[in-house]
Amino acid sequence: MLLFLVVASSSLQAETLFGQVIGVGDGDTVTVLDANKQSYHVRLTGIDAPERKQPFGDRSKQALRALVFGKQVEVEWHKRDRYDRLIGKLLVAKPGNACAGDHCPRTLDVSLSQIEAGLAWHYKKYAKEQASEDRMQYAEAEDTARAKHLGLWSDHDPLPPWEWRKPSLK
Repeated sequence: MLLFLVVASSSLQAETLFGQVIGVGDGDTVTVLDANKQSYHVRLTGIDAPERKQPFGDRSKQALRALVFGKQVEVEWHKRDRYDRLIGKLLVAKPGNACAGDHCPRTLDVSLSQIEAGLAWHYKKYAKEQASEDRMQYAEAEDTARAKHLGLWSDHDPLPPWEWRKPSLK
């Protein structure tokens, strides 16, 4: 039993990946290349963005690309999904930051930015995996974006990707 608790608690601890974003798959998935030239597919934690063929799918991907492509990032990840992607919080330097080079502080939470722009949903199904502060910020950001009719919330009845992916709805 003790061994189980040690293994279980160690799997909850986040690891950190540093690298450069070399690809953007959609509004919640990127590819990061580390200093050893190893690439990692990263699924942004806490959000689910519209699929490419959904309304706002391309716009969500473009916004993510503008925010992170070619930039140095930090990924605080805690697990892999069934596709072997890292599930993590992606941090990047804030746009317009006056510092130079690759050593700028990476303090902008990319998932939160996608929600604030109305280009992703807070993925509440996995909210328990988030830090309580992140969970609260993401939920508030979604409520604000919805109230302001930003992005996908300008649609009369936006369909969440987890519903859109159901075979009967495609």
